[in-house]
Amino acid sequence: MSASDESLHLTATDLRMATFRLARRLRCARAADSMSDAQLAVLADLRMNGRRTISTLAERERVAAPSMTGLVNGLEEQGFVVRTPDEDDRRRVQVDITDAGIAIVVETIRRRDELLADMLREVDYTEAELTTLREASALMRRAVER
Repeated sequence: MSASDESLHLTATDLRMATFRLARRLRCARAADSMSDAQLAVLADLRMNGRRTISTLAERERVAAPSMTGLVNGLEEQGFVVRTPDEDDRRRVQVDITDAGIAIVVETIRRRDELLADMLREVDYTEAELTTLREASALMRRAVER
């Protein structure tokens, strides 16, 4: 069964507003104040997926390769990533996360999870409501990961 266009638009509006406000609150919690959200996203991708080329990172983050080069340069200067020559094609460079980069990602995730747990605690949701939120998050991931 397919949802009506009106229902989809209303749901899209509600989700956009709620996720925008939530993301804005969570972005304030990070382990390194000088790091941008884009840089954190690159580090998180590298931590989750391992070494990547700049073009692959750019594609995943939906930015131009020169923009990604700038992000990676900044991360490299701070010691959060290293570049290594590609084993198969010496013209390509792979980007790897360092232990310091992993520590930033882990601490930022911890802080953001703690902040969100505090926000949920303040509302005093029932177990059924928390289950609904977990189910909704799975549905949202399905939409995002397409």
